[in-house]
Amino acid sequence: MHRRHVPQSHPLLIWPFMALLLVLGPDLSRAQQTAPAASDQPEFAPRGQRNLIRQIKYGDWQKYCFKTPGTNQVCRTTISGTFDTGQTAVRADLIEREGKARLQLFVPVGMYLQAGVKLTVDQGKPHHVSYVWCLTNTCIAANAADTALIHELEKGQALQLEVVDSGMQRVSTTLPLGKFASVRQGAPARTFEQEIDE
Repeated sequence: MHRRHVPQSHPLLIWPFMALLLVLGPDLSRAQQTAPAASDQPEFAPRGQRNLIRQIKYGDWQKYCFKTPGTNQVCRTTISGTFDTGQTAVRADLIEREGKARLQLFVPVGMYLQAGVKLTVDQGKPHHVSYVWCLTNTCIAANAADTALIHELEKGQALQLEVVDSGMQRVSTTLPLGKFASVRQGAPARTFEQEIDE
């Protein structure tokens, strides 16, 4: 099977044989749960800021792995949040292979791209993740995830994502982290094997 060469400088290049599955792969988990209680949060966000925590429902963290003969296994630990309409609102992926990790964040289109995505674990130090490209219905911010960030995610209880929309308002939502560590360190929910025809 002929495979088109993708330049190594491509910002979202992960591994050619599975890039499409990792980036656009179907959400195999449809189980949803309400995001963590936000009773201590104000009913209305401050001027210039919107909090979407009550509008998005998050499913459980899931781990999927991908194998192709002659290559090392790649695993994706992922969670998705949907609006009440069922449309996907947010997705977070930690993709790992050969000791290297990459964090990908999927958010709706219509954001101010230069601002990137700010993520904060609990009350820790914010991390900035730049947008790398957009599709027709989602924009993707991605960056390498070092050991320190992964440790934060595993020890944390909540991951807050903050973006800036086209109206220059800050928009935020909070993802649950309580089960992230056990899912990432556990066996995959499913392993996909791809055969390559020579």
